[in-house]
Amino acid sequence: MVQKNARTFVTHEFPAVYDRNSRVLLLGSIPSPKSREVGFYYGHPQNRFWKVLAQVLGETVPETIPQKKAILKKHHVALWDVLESCTIVGASDTSIEDVVPNKIGELVKRSKVSRIFCTGATAHKLYQKYCAKDVGIDAERLPSTSPANCAVSLEKLVEAYRVVSSAK
Repeated sequence: MVQKNARTFVTHEFPAVYDRNSRVLLLGSIPSPKSREVGFYYGHPQNRFWKVLAQVLGETVPETIPQKKAILKKHHVALWDVLESCTIVGASDTSIEDVVPNKIGELVKRSKVSRIFCTGATAHKLYQKYCAKDVGIDAERLPSTSPANCAVSLEKLVEAYRVVSSAK
């Protein structure tokens, strides 16, 4: 018998996407089960992250992981998650416990990142609690692109995420 609300210990399985020229850092909380399955950020087919970012950056929606990495690097956008590991129920950010944060300050020191945006309320709360003091940059909160956040339209997401293109 499968337990429905079983807690799972999750460790981040893929690296940050950035280079020394990255100027903007986008942070999620921790990869969802679907993202872990495909081995890259925002891997759920209903997540609107890549559609939104493509519109904001004036690109076509990337299909492959290499295309996604290329767009990020071309526009000096770094992508990572606040957490290195945690326990979580499914993809429910509200169930996150036993937090171990990523070393975001080290990424910032190895790049030109001067603005940080969190892709949702939980990522922002976790960043402010565990990382902001060490990093020295307050993060700005953007609405989640998750299919669970269906109350926010694609148009409103694009409008909110425009700050990413102006920050770079």
